[in-house]
Order: sequence, then structure tokens, then C-alpha cells
Amino acid sequence: SFIRLPSSSGCSKQHKQKISLQAGHFALCFCWFFLKSTTLTLAGGSSSTAKGRLIFRVRLPSILHGTRFHQSDLVQLSCAECGAAAEEVGMDGEWWTTLSPDEFAQLHKYIEYSTKKVKDVLGEFDGNGRLSKYSTEQNIDFEGFRTLMKIYLDAEDIPSQFCQHLFWSFQTRPSEKDTPSTKPDDASGQDVVCVKDVVCYLSFLEGGQPEDKLKFTFKLYDTDANGLLDSSEVDRIIAQMMHVAKYLDWDVTELKPILRDMMNEIDYDRNGTVSLDEWIKGGMTTAPLLVLLGLEASLKDDGQHIWRLKHFSRPVFCNMCQNILLGIRKQGLCCTFCKYTVHERCASKAPLSCIRTYSKSIKDTNVMKHMWVEGNCNITCGSCQKTIKSFQRLTGVHCAWCHDTLHNECMPPETEECDCGQFKDHVLPPSAIYPVVLDRQNSLKKKDDDTLSLDGEMPITTVDGKILQIIPVPDTHPLLVFVNPKSGGKQGERVLRKFQYLLNPRQVFNLAKDGPKPGLKFFQDVPNIRVLVCGGDGTVGWILDSTDKMHFPVKPPVAILPLGTGNDLARCLRWGGGYEGEKLTKILKDIEVGIPTLLDRWSFEVSESGLEKGDPVPYNIINNYFSIGVDASIAHRFHVMREKYPEKFNSRMKNKLWYFEFATSETVSATCKNLQEILEIECSGTLIDLSNLSLEGIAILNIPSMHGGSNLWGENKRGESKPLPNKTNAAITDPEALKSCVQELSDQLLEVVGLEGVIEMGQIYAGLKSAGRRLAQCSEVTIRTKRLLPMQIDGEPWVQPPCTIKITHKNQLPMLMGPFTKSSGSKK
Repeated sequence: SFIRLPSSSGCSKQHKQKISLQAGHFALCFCWFFLKSTTLTLAGGSSSTAKGRLIFRVRLPSILHGTRFHQSDLVQLSCAECGAAAEEVGMDGEWWTTLSPDEFAQLHKYIEYSTKKVKDVLGEFDGNGRLSKYSTEQNIDFEGFRTLMKIYLDAEDIPSQFCQHLFWSFQTRPSEKDTPSTKPDDASGQDVVCVKDVVCYLSFLEGGQPEDKLKFTFKLYDTDANGLLDSSEVDRIIAQMMHVAKYLDWDVTELKPILRDMMNEIDYDRNGTVSLDEWIKGGMTTAPLLVLLGLEASLKDDGQHIWRLKHFSRPVFCNMCQNILLGIRKQGLCCTFCKYTVHERCASKAPLSCIRTYSKSIKDTNVMKHMWVEGNCNITCGSCQKTIKSFQRLTGVHCAWCHDTLHNECMPPETEECDCGQFKDHVLPPSAIYPVVLDRQNSLKKKDDDTLSLDGEMPITTVDGKILQIIPVPDTHPLLVFVNPKSGGKQGERVLRKFQYLLNPRQVFNLAKDGPKPGLKFFQDVPNIRVLVCGGDGTVGWILDSTDKMHFPVKPPVAILPLGTGNDLARCLRWGGGYEGEKLTKILKDIEVGIPTLLDRWSFEVSESGLEKGDPVPYNIINNYFSIGVDASIAHRFHVMREKYPEKFNSRMKNKLWYFEFATSETVSATCKNLQEILEIECSGTLIDLSNLSLEGIAILNIPSMHGGSNLWGENKRGESKPLPNKTNAAITDPEALKSCVQELSDQLLEVVGLEGVIEMGQIYAGLKSAGRRLAQCSEVTIRTKRLLPMQIDGEPWVQPPCTIKITHKNQLPMLMGPFTKSSGSKK
């Protein structure tokens, strides 16, 4: 630990002896008693002087080692002899010199929402850039660091305390071995940090391929551009890797020797320097380092494991050396596809024994056998129904395809065929995917070359460039899965990995990586497929729009695993109001018995009436609803705040609390009062009379759910009969006739509802009021506005100047309705 104190004349001797530490009432439980009035004795008088301050290493009581502190926990730290107050404190690098877990999560959120990359920031050091007065070869002060972070995070209002803590976290710990270039203070007495260390660290947190990250860091530290790094430069890169590893909750005790061995082996010619080729070769063959650098779970070739770091809550054994994973958190590398588990040090020795995802040829007619993975099976045996105990060694086996789990002695003969188990209707076995023959491949390549300029997507291929195609098992319904890993906090990432294990990984696509086009093109000619979208309403709309643009012989039905905040379409289709961690095996079973239905989709056209410019319109298609006024105002404020402070919107519950806060303030401000005076609505040629109403919002509904479960149209009373279909497409506006009108997802009709304000919206959501004001049911809507108004489509808000809006029916797409056992109206 180190403590900085202001130096004063005649006081250096006392400073080298004792420091008094007092704690505030926010200190952690038992720590308060030890710190209430504790004198800390300095360890060996190790100190250095900078900016009129003395920097000391101190020895804490052993009971406090590893304890995390916050700035508000301490109210006084001073010299026990003269009372001089301390300016900054570092407790084992955890307090002020290290970001807290919440601050690291906040940094991740900023990076996730930012459109900038590290390379964009480096450009600001050149010419007339905002950082041109600094150099990437030198240190940077706090003001420059704050400017750098504002540029990189694409945010002007970064919390000052967060930025200060992040700045301090890059300062090198003082020691007698410090060189002038690495000390935390420069000659002018200012606190500074090394630009290269900051940029290197941020590049590790960015998305991208590990090889690109290795190249970037190499060129960053290769100052003289001679293509070589000396040992000290390599050590600084490794230091930033360890920096990132600690924040990512790694137990670095095992990672350190692995990186040390890598550095010993990386200098293949033993000349004391490392070339770019040596650096990349060493990095790309060190599995723990690849995981740390953000190795994406992308398929390379069959047999290669896709590792991820995992902490286990029970005893787990290494599949390679068969020894137990040690440590309190039992950290190891686990393959996403087959669950093969190893120590970090054993990963490089693991055999290429992962699952086979495709056949080498259409002539490969071998019977599909079980793919058994040994050990770590603490569940019931599928054969004898007895518990598999694995507390002392590797016991039990599980099949990576059918997911049967058995005792070793209960294993079937090697010749037994694997039928992919209970999910065989969804799974594409390896025999269903294979490279196309040469003539067909050439024609497909020509076709893709012709269309590449249109969609920019290449076909799915093997490592050696052979185009893959699918011929499914007869009488099955292969499932195409799209996952938005950014939805639902960490839920999206877990769902992605789980489906890659339960199905063939070539059926599961990460939307954050390549979008939906590769998956849709791969499955375009496959009959009887189903699509599962894991995400919010916006993700579902994205997939529906992409599916509509693809030339499917028959459009596939779409099911939903709701990972968003509102999930209104998922509620209407009986998939629930939000995924809460239930078993995905049950979701797959529900999809198997899902009921096909059709969903209306509507074209949305805007013609601006004046020269005033507003925000861009987010969509030109309506799947769920469109609204003007009070609810759109709340949604717009939520959207602006989330863009400004993304770290405050990292869970479904927090999002709903923010909505509540904005709704409360909207109740007071009433920014959309008397909305009926500044717009007019025409439904199928009939002008709606709004003169006797007092409205703050208008909603155009396609589905019976809005705002996370509110049914603004309301349910029909029992005994009321459904009217005959409106074959003339004329609008129904009579209040008595509207009472018997019901909503349908596929009736090619829209429902128009008026809202009196926020309070009425809350009453409908809580069930205290049955519905809003029914205004019309019609087949098309035209709206004319007279001033700037907030609007939203399917939850995406914007501010629109005076305009004319025309909504007409576009088409219908098939969806899958969940089973009746799933609640459709839950407001989870």
C-alpha cells in the first residue's frame, strides 16, 4: 500500500514513523473498529518525493488485507506526530488506485454505447486535433486524460469522480526502481499517466479479434517503428493485460506464470527482442490470453474448442490432467460447445476433440454416434436413475449432442446411434450440413458475387473456403436462433452460449457480430424452419424486417425469447413479459408445440410541412404501435438520458424505475396538454371529431399491449359479440359500435385510442381503469400536426416537426404463438 502526505519543514522524520487513520460511519462492519483510531507503522521507510509530497509504503494490520474501501469511508488520514492531512490513499491498490466493480461496469457501459474506437482517439493527437498539444510518446495530465476519455466514450458529461478514479488507476505505483518515464509525477509536479498504457488498456476492452488487438498493441509500443519490442516494452503490455484481468474478476495467480512462460517461449530466435510475427504467434497460441483478449465464440474448424473463463461452485476436475481445479472460486477454462474443462495451464495441451458441426462430404453416410465428454456430471444417471458422484475424480459422461448423462459403467455400446435426443426436431446434426459439390459451388459463388454489392454478406463457408449448405433430416423443423447479447444485461450472453451447447453452433447467430443476414441466407432454402429471436421488441422488428426482404419460398414463423424491457409483442404471443432465467430446454419444448399465426405490419410515411428539422424517423414500419404525445415524451426523455448515462440503465428494474421518474415529472409539466387542438386524425377517409375531448396522447395500436403490458384498447365485456368483418374498410367511429370491436393481430385493422394523461396511463397499467378512450377502428390512418411533437414507433422515440403522417397496411408475417400455459399479460 502507499500513502501520500504533503511534506512540511522539519516534519519528514515524523512522517517516516507513524500515520494515524480514522474511519467514518460508512466504513465496512468490522473494519470500523480497527480503523476508528489506528496508528499505522511505516514499513522500512521506503519513500520518494514529488510535488512537495512524500510517498510511503505502509503495513496494514493483517485483518484488513484485501479489504475494499470507498472515498466516503474515510474522513481523516494524517501524520500521528504533526497532524498533516493526507491527500490521497492507496489501500493494496484497491481504493482510489483501482476502479470499484461498479465503476468498471460503468466504463464497460460507456464503451458499449460509444461509436468511437481507440484509433479515432489517436487521430486527435495529430494536426489540429483536440489532443494535439500532447504526444502519444509522452505522459498526459488529468485535463488531457479527461479530454481523451470524452472523445473515446463519446460523452461530454463524464462524472468527475469516476474520471479521477480512472486516471489514478493508470498511475504507476512508486518504487525505488521507477524510471523517469514511469513515475506518477512529472518534472512540473503534475500527476500524469502514460498515454500508451491508457490506449493499450482501452484497446483490450474493445470488441474485435484477438489478432487485431495484438497487432495494435505491438505497433503502439514499437516507438521507433523497427518492428521489434524489447523486454521492458513487452512487460508493459503484459502489465495492462493483468490490469484488465483483475477487473474481469480473474484469479491472476495462475495467469501470471502462463504469461511468463509465454514470454520466455515467444522469443524464438533468442535475440532478446520480439518481432511482430513472434508476438502474434505466441499470443494466438496461448488460450487463456485469447479468452482475456475477448476471443469471440466464432466457429473456425471442427474439433477446436471455444474457451471461456468460468468459476465453479462445486468441485470440478480438469479433463486434461484429471486434477481438481484449485482456489476458492475454482477457476478454469470451459468449452462452450462441449463443456470440456481444463486448467488455464492445460489449455494448450488439450486435444482438438470438440464436436463436429458438419460433414466433409454429402457422401458421408456414417451413422451419427454419441460424442461423449467425461467427468463433472453431478446429476442423475439417465440409465439407472442413480446420482453420479464426482467429488474425488472424473466420473460420469455426457453426450454433447443428445445431452444424455450416464455413469461410466452405464455407457451404451460404441456402435449405438445418437438421434440428438429430446430436441431432435430442432437440431441440425453434422450430417445435415456439408460442402456443396464443385459445379454447384461455382454457381453459388457467382450468384453471391452478383449480389454481394447489394447486401455485402458472404455465404457461410468452411475454413478452406468451401460453401456450406443444409439438407435437414426429413420431418424435422430446424431452429434458426438469433441472439442479441446486449439485451437483458448479461442474459443475452448466457443465452447465446447455452443455445450453442444445446443445438448445433451453426444454427445460432450473434446479432452483435454480423447481424441477421448471414443466418437468413444460410437457411434461405431450408424447408420447415422456425426462427427464435432472443431480444427485445426492437430486435424482433429488426429480424422481421430482414426476413421480409429475403426471398424465402415460405416465410418462417418467428418465436420470441423476451430479453428487453417492454416485450409487448412477446406478451401478446404468450412468450411472457421477460426472461427470468428459466431453463432453455423448456423454451425449446414450447416452440415445438407453438401455434402459427399472422402478424399485420404497417407502412409509415412522413411528409414534413415546413422547413423546421427534427430527429430522423427511426422506422418506416410499425409492428406494435405508434403514439404521439405524453407517452412518447416520457420515452424520449428516457432515451436521451440513457444515451447520456448508459451505466444507469443496466437492468430491466432500473429502466422501469427511470420510466416512473420521468412519468412523475411529466404529470407536473404536462408538456402535451390539449393535444386535440394541434393535430387532426383521419381514419379511412373519416375525420375524427376531437373537439369535445381533452387529450395528452394518441396511440395507434396493432397489438393489444403497450408500455410493458398495458392494454389501452381494453378487453370486451362478456356477452358482447364480435362484429362481422369490415369488408368495406370503412372506419368504425361510433362509440356504441366501438364497444364491441376487438383487437386481432391479423385483422388488417388498426385501433385508435385517446389518452387523457400520465395518471390515466398508470391506472390502465395497474388495472384500475379498463382502457383509454376508443376513437376508431380502421384500415388506414392519416395524421396532420401543427407543431413540434414527441412521437414513438415500437418504443423508439423522436421529436417531429409539423408534418403529415400516413399509415397503411403493408403485409403479414408468420409468428409462433406460445402455449396457453405461458402468461401473456404478465407485467414482469
